[in-house]
Amino acid sequence: MKNTALTETHIELGAKMVPFAGYNMPVQYEGVNIEHETVRQSVGVFDVSHMGEFLIEGPNALALIQKTCSNDASKLTIGKAQYSCMPNDDGGIVDDLIIYRIKEETYLLVVNASNIEKDWNWLQSKNDVNAEMRDISEDYSLLAIQGPKAVEAMQSLSSHDLSDIKFYNFVVGDFAGIEHVIISATGYTGSGGFEIYCKNSEVKQIWDKVIEAGAKPIGLAARDTLRLEMGFCLYGNDINDTTSPIEAKLGWITKFTKEFTNSKALEEEKNRGSERKLIAFELDERGIPRQGYNIVNDEGETIGQVTSGTMSPSLGKGIGLGYVPTALSKVGTNINIQVRKKAIPATIVKLPFYKG
Repeated sequence: MKNTALTETHIELGAKMVPFAGYNMPVQYEGVNIEHETVRQSVGVFDVSHMGEFLIEGPNALALIQKTCSNDASKLTIGKAQYSCMPNDDGGIVDDLIIYRIKEETYLLVVNASNIEKDWNWLQSKNDVNAEMRDISEDYSLLAIQGPKAVEAMQSLSSHDLSDIKFYNFVVGDFAGIEHVIISATGYTGSGGFEIYCKNSEVKQIWDKVIEAGAKPIGLAARDTLRLEMGFCLYGNDINDTTSPIEAKLGWITKFTKEFTNSKALEEEKNRGSERKLIAFELDERGIPRQGYNIVNDEGETIGQVTSGTMSPSLGKGIGLGYVPTALSKVGTNINIQVRKKAIPATIVKLPFYKG
């Protein structure tokens, strides 16, 4: 089991620790609902240092990224970030990721913790353009400072005007007394805020100052309920090696203005329509949908499966994502979720669940 540079800090703070993607991670501190509410109303900080970071550099860096990623990274200027995914050769997804353009010929790829080795091997196997690749995952930490009060609470920690950093933009500058950290207006909660990339040796100082400035520590359980209320896909649940970006409603990050892995087949799928679609649903009665529960019709026949589900702390009802045949995926359609022996009625809704 790997530790982050802050593992001891989490234990001292009384966090409940669990194994996650090979790391010893804090799942909660005070409780999921309290932590969830903190991020929706105020400001919280997550240690997400288990995420992977790759540097792709050199004159052919962009060529490798364009070839392996679905979005059009040629649109990135220095200081901008982009959500993307890496399709595989069979119609599925190797991983979803964020691409940062750091310098003219330097890009940072931030990948999911559970996929670091798989992603690295995949990129290497496609690197016939001799782009320079460096895996810096073990040396860098990542904090997500999230919530509507993030700018106000954190402004005293940086000489940069944090309110000037637009969504999916970043600066490299000073933060909490450390020079040259990445301050990125990204995050996976839907409540605004920043992600801070720094060296492992610097993260404790930054964490302490962020807490002093008013952020509450938040665990991975609340991170999951927050992202699900926005309908953001989680790799391993809602997208994986067998789900296409088209059926996962990631067509908006799948640009056919260039060629990339399996792009022809994915373009054909987009033109003819996918056989199934990722849908969002709310339970009409009390119950909690969970990953793996069957989605059934009124006759009790299985038509799909829940990929993510929870009791929404903000809405006070069961919500989830899952795949059903495209013909049954229209917003407003009534479905049922098989929760043990009971089929609980649910309605397909438009995302996000949480409107803020």
